[in-house]
Amino acid sequence: MSDKTREVILESGIPVKPVYGPDDLTAIDPARDIGQPGEFPFTRGIHPLMYRARPWTMRQYAGFGTPSETNERFKFLIANGQNALNVAFDLPTQMGLDSDDPLAEGEVGRVGMAVDTLADMEVAFDGIPIDKISVSLTVNAVAAPIMAMYFVVAERHRVPLTDVRGTSQNDILKEYIGRGAWIFPVEHGIRLVTDTIEFCARHAPKYYPVSVCGDHIRESGANPVQEIAYAYCIARAYIREALARGLHVDDFAERISFNFDIFGNLWEQVAKFRAARRLWAKLLKDEFGAQRPGTMQMKMIAGGGGGGLTIEQPENNIVRGAYYALISALSGAQTMALCSYDEAYTIPTEKAALISLRTMQILVEEMGLCDTADPLGGSYYVESLTNEMEQRIVAEMKRVDTEMGGIVRAVSEGAVQREVAHQAWKTEQGIQDGSIPKVGINKYWMDASQEQRDVELHEYKSEQAEESIRRLSAVRASRYQPAATAALEKVRGAAANGQNVMPAMMDAVKAYATLGEITKTLKGVFGEFREPVRL
Repeated sequence: MSDKTREVILESGIPVKPVYGPDDLTAIDPARDIGQPGEFPFTRGIHPLMYRARPWTMRQYAGFGTPSETNERFKFLIANGQNALNVAFDLPTQMGLDSDDPLAEGEVGRVGMAVDTLADMEVAFDGIPIDKISVSLTVNAVAAPIMAMYFVVAERHRVPLTDVRGTSQNDILKEYIGRGAWIFPVEHGIRLVTDTIEFCARHAPKYYPVSVCGDHIRESGANPVQEIAYAYCIARAYIREALARGLHVDDFAERISFNFDIFGNLWEQVAKFRAARRLWAKLLKDEFGAQRPGTMQMKMIAGGGGGGLTIEQPENNIVRGAYYALISALSGAQTMALCSYDEAYTIPTEKAALISLRTMQILVEEMGLCDTADPLGGSYYVESLTNEMEQRIVAEMKRVDTEMGGIVRAVSEGAVQREVAHQAWKTEQGIQDGSIPKVGINKYWMDASQEQRDVELHEYKSEQAEESIRRLSAVRASRYQPAATAALEKVRGAAANGQNVMPAMMDAVKAYATLGEITKTLKGVFGEFREPVRL
């Protein structure tokens, strides 16, 4: 088959024509559907001047080993021009396990920072100007106690709660779909998310309590349409729960952000984000009655890209990362985070993390990405693709509501998990049979004798776990135990009586109750989730 007749179908199922022109825009009303940057429906970006006024925030994901080691990496990144932080927690922390729990053995500090008590957070942020540096906490099932720890640290840095800026990922529904780092049954997981939304709306109005994470759903196998559709269904579920608490949508929805993925076809990704902004504005205005423009603005970090990286020929990932950064910039992301080239293997080295940071900085300083807002606006292809993406996202959202009984039921029963798993299988089949080209995998590959993989592996150090356990033991020995016991009882009472748990969480972490103790207390009230299996 010649190139002239070669069929091109995007991952979202959209066929691509060889040429686009004015006829492809007949269904588009430029004033209604495209508009101007900074104006409803925000297709072209949420700010009038976009990066001309302020470049995107650079927020590389970082955290490993002990809090002191993580603190060193934070300071290294800040010294090299990073202007925000994105904190990685180890698996035991994400699962609410203390470092000395038998289930944590071999995992303490391996793929993120180990945090057991407020004392660890105090070390991690020692010397970090959190009044000037926005901090994202990438944690979900135990987001409430980790947020409480961060709020207390901020107060001890003399930053009032009303002035604390930052974000917590805190998207438990995507954990059931995409990562598996869940603890409590679905309804109780949602309840904890809603507690943090309500608490922040009333006490920490500048903080983003939830970053709905289509990124992990995409990395688990979802196509771009599913990524946005499932994320928006999840966000709607959280909004409805918060509205049931008596909040108005304008009281809190402006502080719900999104974490989306950036690997794949450049044009498909750009159109995905433009369509997502437009659709979000319509949803918030028409479905929830939002009045404030800020509430209708979809704020996002375009992050990850790990699903596009390869173990084979790892230096190619540097090039991929540069294109992912370009996608983010052309898409109008507020914040950018790139996977480093060695992340298919290991935790990024300082060198790899610095290359990713410099990639973003080169786009700002040398490539002209900040010169004008939405430079692709008006493109026949991009606008047509944006329209098609929006239509397909809406259709998938309706399918979740009508065929799966809504996102909460679909997650509880494993229906969405099945959809994502099936899509992952289809993608892998495409890579295996070559219908989805992947350089270094099924095209231009090298055999083992030809290929050199110059990647420095991050060695796991058992002494890091030993240090975490020693520090934890010291905190337990030095704290005032009656205060810790009483604070944990308050957490139990709030959870059991349907009260917002955040005030009790704040008291518990101030008393140096451990993360494991808090989680065990909640388990005693909520129980634990059992994953459904659907074929």
